[in-house]
Amino acid sequence: MMKKLMWLVVVISVVITAFAVQFMPDMVPMHYNMEGEIDRWGSKYEEFIFPAIIVGMSFFWQVFVGYFEKKAHKTDNDKERAEAESNGKVIKITAVATNIMFTIMQCFFLYGSFVEAESNATHAAMDIGKVSGVLLGLLFIVLGNFMPKARRNSALGVRTTWSMYNDVTWMKGNRLGAVLFVVVGVLDIVTAFLVESNMATVLMLVYLVIMAVGITVYSYKVYKAEISKTNI
Repeated sequence: MMKKLMWLVVVISVVITAFAVQFMPDMVPMHYNMEGEIDRWGSKYEEFIFPAIIVGMSFFWQVFVGYFEKKAHKTDNDKERAEAESNGKVIKITAVATNIMFTIMQCFFLYGSFVEAESNATHAAMDIGKVSGVLLGLLFIVLGNFMPKARRNSALGVRTTWSMYNDVTWMKGNRLGAVLFVVVGVLDIVTAFLVESNMATVLMLVYLVIMAVGITVYSYKVYKAEISKTNI
C-alpha cells in the first residue's frame, strides 16, 4: 500500500507540473541569488527537473524497500524477519513523507515561476527559503516519530560505530535521535517564521550539527556503559 502511495505522489508531481507549464510563458525564472533576485531564466520545461529528481529518489527508495522485503522473505530467523519487516515499513513511510514534501515544494516553485514570468519580475514572488524551512521542519517531525521503529541496520536510523554495537545501544541512540529530530523540526518551523530565510538556513545547519554531535556523544556513552557491563 505504501509503495503504491509513494508512486502515486510521484505521478501527481509530474501531472501537476505538466498541467502548470501549459499556462506558463516559454521562459520562466529558474535561479535566484542570495538576495532573492532572479539571475537566470530558462525554458518552462526545465520545471520538470524537480519531478525527475522525485522519480529518481523513488527508485532509490524502491531498491531499499526491496532489499528488506527480500531479507524478510528469505530468513528463517523470526527476529531477523521482524527487523527486516520493520525497517521496510520505516523506509516506506520515509519515502512517502519525502515525496509529499518535495511535491508541495514543487507546487510553490511552479506558482512562483508563473507569477514572476507573467509580471516580468526581477525578484522572487515568495520567500522559498521560509517555505523550505517549514516543510523540512515538518519532515523532521514525521521522521522523528517513526525513527524508534527502525531496528538495527546499516541503512537508516542513528548509525554510529557505537550505536551499532548491540540492540541496546541502537535502541537508546535512536530514541534520543527521534526526540532531537522532532526538536530540530519544531525549531526549523519557528525559525522560518521569525528570521530572514538566509539566517534560517544557517540556523537549520547549526541545529543539525548540534544534533549530530549530541547523538554521537550520547551513543558513545551508552556504548561505554554496555562495554562496562560485559566486562563485569
